[in-house]
This record gives sequence, C-alpha cells and structure tokens, in this order.
Amino acid sequence: MSSPYPLGLRLAGRRVVVVGGGAVATRRVPALLDAGADVLLVAPEISPALQAHADADRLHWIPRRFAPDDLDDAWLVHVAIDDPDAAATVSAAAAQRRIFCVRADDREAATAWTPAVTRHGPVTVAVLGGGDPRRAMTVRDAVRTLLHERKGPLLTDSVEQGTPVNTPTGSTGRVALVGAGPGDPELITVRGWRLLTEADVVVADRLVPGLLLDELRTGVELVDASKIPYGPARTQEEINRILVDRALAGAFVVRLKGGDPYVFGRGGEELLACAAAGVPVTVVPGVTSSIAAPAAAGIPVTHRAVAHEFTVVSGHVAPDSAASLVRWDALAALRGTLVILMGLKNLPAITATLLEHGRPADTPAAVVQEATTGAQRILRSTLGEVAGDVAAAGVRPPAVVVVGDVVGVLPSL
Repeated sequence: MSSPYPLGLRLAGRRVVVVGGGAVATRRVPALLDAGADVLLVAPEISPALQAHADADRLHWIPRRFAPDDLDDAWLVHVAIDDPDAAATVSAAAAQRRIFCVRADDREAATAWTPAVTRHGPVTVAVLGGGDPRRAMTVRDAVRTLLHERKGPLLTDSVEQGTPVNTPTGSTGRVALVGAGPGDPELITVRGWRLLTEADVVVADRLVPGLLLDELRTGVELVDASKIPYGPARTQEEINRILVDRALAGAFVVRLKGGDPYVFGRGGEELLACAAAGVPVTVVPGVTSSIAAPAAAGIPVTHRAVAHEFTVVSGHVAPDSAASLVRWDALAALRGTLVILMGLKNLPAITATLLEHGRPADTPAAVVQEATTGAQRILRSTLGEVAGDVAAAGVRPPAVVVVGDVVGVLPSL
C-alpha cells in the first residue's frame, strides 16, 4: 500500500458532510466545528449530543437517509455508519464528485484517514499508523506525554497574534491570570499548566500548590506574592506594578492564583491594571475551592430534593462591619447551601448573625481545611456548635465552611 500524504485541511466556512448520527459521528463532529466547518449532518436519528449542536444552530441536520445530492458543494465527507452497502453508496457518490471520503467502517475503502490527534495549545500533532488506529493512538499518547512533560516554552497563542513568547526587551510581553485550583497540583487545568511551563516570570500566591512551582523551568523568575491573612502581605498595588513592569520589559508573566482568579482573587483588579498599561491579558479559570472543598469532603453543594441553590460568600469582613457588603439576614432566610470562604476568624460572628436571623441551630455544617491536599481535614458539626468546635479542634486557614442539609446527604466514605 502506498503511504498517505498528510495535509492540514483549513475547513473554516467550507461544507463538510457527515453521514450517520451515532457514536462515531458524535466523536468526529466537535473537531469539525472547532475547525469552523459548515457541517451538514445526514441521518434519520442522531445522538443527544449531536441534537444539542443542531438545536444551537452549530450544524444543519437533515433527518433522513443519505442522498447523493447531499454532497453538492462539499469539500469532505465523513461516513459514520456501520452498514457497508450504505457506506459504499456514499463512497461512490464522493468519488464521482472527487471529494475525499473518510469511512469509519472500512479504512481500505476510504480515500482519507482521520489521524489520532493531540493538541497542545495551537500546536496540533496528527499521527497516522499505517492503517492501524491502535498504533496511531499509542504513538499519539506518547507524544502527548512528552509535550505535557516538556519544561521549555512552545509556540503559544501569542505567536498567532504576532507576539513572540520570549519577547525581546523593549517590546510588550503579556500576562496570564491562571487559577491553580484548590490545592492538589493535578487540579490545575491543562491550559493553565501549559502556560505555566512557558512563563518567564511567575507571580505566585501562598495557596498555590508548591509542586507546581517545583516544576518550573530553569531560569524562571519566581515572585512570592503571598498575601497571608491578617499578616505581612504584599499590597495589591505592588503586585499590579510587578505584573505590568515585567510585561512591559518583554516577559511572559503568569500570575498564579489559588482557586479561580475571579472568585475573591482580585483578578479583576490585576486585569484592569494591565489593561491600563496596554498589556494583553489571558484569563485561565481555575477550580474554585467553594465547590472543590465540599466535594473533596463528600459534600455536594446541590442535591436533588435537598438544595436547589448554593451561595458563595466571603467571610473576611465581620457581619457588623460597615465595610461588609453581605446581606447576612437575607442569607439566613435561604434554604439552600451556604459556602463561606475566608471565614474562620469571623465564624463566631457569622454563625451568631445567621442564627439571629432565623437559620435553625441544628442546620448541618462542616469545615474543610486544606482541601484536596494531603493535610485535608474535615470537621462536621451544626450551625449552632461549629464555631466552638472549630476553636476546640484548632482548625486553621485555609478552610471552607459549608452550611446546609447537603452536609449530611451522602454517607461519609
């Protein structure tokens, strides 16, 4: 057999026909949509996932069997059915029109193959295994592992926009606000991890996983931006200045923040400071501890017939403070789950206020200290007793407080 000739097809705005609406089509269509293809789906029935794409007008679905005229104006066709005779009919119509045809049922009868693909930012690696899909996937997985373990920079989104990753001094660099997740280094997003490996400067909070910092490439400038509650801290203005100054000097700066940059993380302030200085910013969401900490403790923040809402609130300002923006009386009247971040110091005042405004004292409560890490600790109590129990047990920050019936809805594992 002759070797295939590899190509990268630019399908944006071009018609691609997919015949079939089952599992194979469900796998193939998202990549076509991501490439900007004008997807025509032909099948009597389609999967719920494909139905969602159709309902959102991301593709056009013709609910019937294939007809040769469906290939009019097509650039490519994917045959995603397991009926050999029907697939051969599509192949013949495609050959007559000189349209490349991918066949899920018979690779030897196809005029094009779909490679095993891995993506690393804008870098796409496609592997053809000589007709053996298992071989292609094995090689693809090995390449993906090497890319994820690589400690040096690769081409990133900024290259596509005309700005090199390691921008020479004198031209503007860029900043990425990256959420590192709740504590477990494996809970950072793939994109966040990739940008971290490409950084020239990393400005890190106290709560970011230390193992992530241990994996930084040689030569990276690490700026400790620890903001320890009620202790010595870099001011936010100083952090903003560091981000802007390093980026204006041409560096790629990653601002690594615990949890999510926008959940009580002052990410908005940092973005505004960079924007005012003309520094481009990328925001990478992170797994927030407001959901991850309860989950790590076996507590779902919502549960059918138990809680139809959950509210996340900062407890770093006391309820009776003039600086508080929280309507604690309104929160007390809610029936759903209340998640309190940064609330240990003010927990006695918070619980007293909730009780005063009608939240029952026997409402289940839990505190999760250092969630998702090896030091995770869980204390279960009630709203009326939790402040005293926390003090007696010596629970320390960072900790997340959960109040609501969801605390006891799942068995302790």
